[in-house]
Amino acid sequence: MIKKVAILANGGDVSGFNAVIRAIVKTARNNGIECYGFMDGYNGLVKNDYVDLIKTKMASGILQKGGSIIGSSTNANVFHYKVEENGQVVYKDLSQKCIDNIKADGFDCLFTLGGDGTQKSARDLYVRGVNVIGVPKTIDNDVACTDITFGFNTAVSVATEALDRLHTTGETHHRIMVLETMGRYAGWIALESAVSGGADVALIPEIPYDLNKVVEKINQRRKEGKNFSVVVVSEGAMPKGGTMTVENVRDNGAGVDNTKLGGVGFKVAHELEKMTGLEARNTTLGYVQRGGTPTAFDRTLSTKYGAKAMNLALEGKFGTLVVLKNGALSYATLEDVVGQNKEIGAVSGNTKDSNIRKVNMDSDLVKTARSIGICLGD
Repeated sequence: MIKKVAILANGGDVSGFNAVIRAIVKTARNNGIECYGFMDGYNGLVKNDYVDLIKTKMASGILQKGGSIIGSSTNANVFHYKVEENGQVVYKDLSQKCIDNIKADGFDCLFTLGGDGTQKSARDLYVRGVNVIGVPKTIDNDVACTDITFGFNTAVSVATEALDRLHTTGETHHRIMVLETMGRYAGWIALESAVSGGADVALIPEIPYDLNKVVEKINQRRKEGKNFSVVVVSEGAMPKGGTMTVENVRDNGAGVDNTKLGGVGFKVAHELEKMTGLEARNTTLGYVQRGGTPTAFDRTLSTKYGAKAMNLALEGKFGTLVVLKNGALSYATLEDVVGQNKEIGAVSGNTKDSNIRKVNMDSDLVKTARSIGICLGD
């Protein structure tokens, strides 16, 4: 019998966080269930820092608001939690403390709003006896077992608008305009915005690129009298035989991805300018893709996900992730979501055992891009 539930939002912020929170709160309230929110993701779970989302009315008027009213965290793995003792940084397994907090607070279910890393920890907590239901969040659209994550559509819309604007500058000044989007291990944002924004080239992590192929595309356009080109590059794209472009390696704790990507757009623009003789300029969207008002699509999707999550809790279907498959809401087990990455507390992300949803070469999106002449660098 569900009487009291809690929500945590974890990982990088996206537009749609608040819409999910609002839908869970509304569905809980309509069923006479108390609903709380842990502050700042898994950090709030460790500190047992939470608020009553119904009594405070925090979830009112937030449908159109970006970010998360209960905060989030990108550096908290409760199984390898970074703490300071006697002036020294050490890593501790604080998962049992989190489990004890949940039990002492009387929460019957914990909703985890997040991506691959968040749901890996959710699965590990479920194995340890916590009733968990996940909701798939990430602008990268790379959570396994679902067709789409909330936040992705808004990110693509922002990237598409940027491409519309870069087109006019490129055409006016006869330049190559490069747009670097987010997309660490999956190129969904770059590829979909390239299609919707009319780009000529899209370089994604799944296809190591050959800049000679890109130059061929640019030169083909020049022969046709088009003295400008628009190139979209995912931050995780890499040349054939090369590696991803790393800006920095952070020290945010064990069990999280500490590699900060950045700079591939500038690198590609610099090389293309040398190879073509055309001026090339790079624009890196960065966190602009994450923030601001969610699109109507993401508001609706997030609301559907939140309501479905609460209904799954009422049905006792724990250890699951809300998903959208073939246009219909459903759920998948967290075991399926994490794939073979079964070790408790293991690092999440692009490991050989992870089940990240990447761009498939047989996907309709890839076929469409190739059909309309977008160069994918291969």
